[in-house]
Amino acid sequence: MESKTAVSALGALAHETRLAIFRLLVRAGAAGLSVGRIAEALAIEANGRLTFHLKELVAAKLASSRQEGRFVYYAANYPEMNELLRYLTEDCCGGLGCGEVVETCHPEHCT
Repeated sequence: MESKTAVSALGALAHETRLAIFRLLVRAGAAGLSVGRIAEALAIEANGRLTFHLKELVAAKLASSRQEGRFVYYAANYPEMNELLRYLTEDCCGGLGCGEVVETCHPEHCT
């Protein structure tokens, strides 16, 4: 991952609402959630502000969207998330290992 890509992803996550949305999408799995479900789960309005936050996550490649009928669904982009985690931890403890292992997402959630 290039540092420019990492900065974009981290910038998208550096907002309380977007971080909450992203964490919700990660928990939701590959099927994702509709905008209405996201708003309901976070107790926020399903309005232009929520759409703005979702578009920021998509622009940073941390999420994807798809239209199904009249609903738009958003899902976490697990490969990009895992690439960001790898980038952030690749030189952990000077390459000696910290005892911490970065787990990739569970296979049933990643497609």
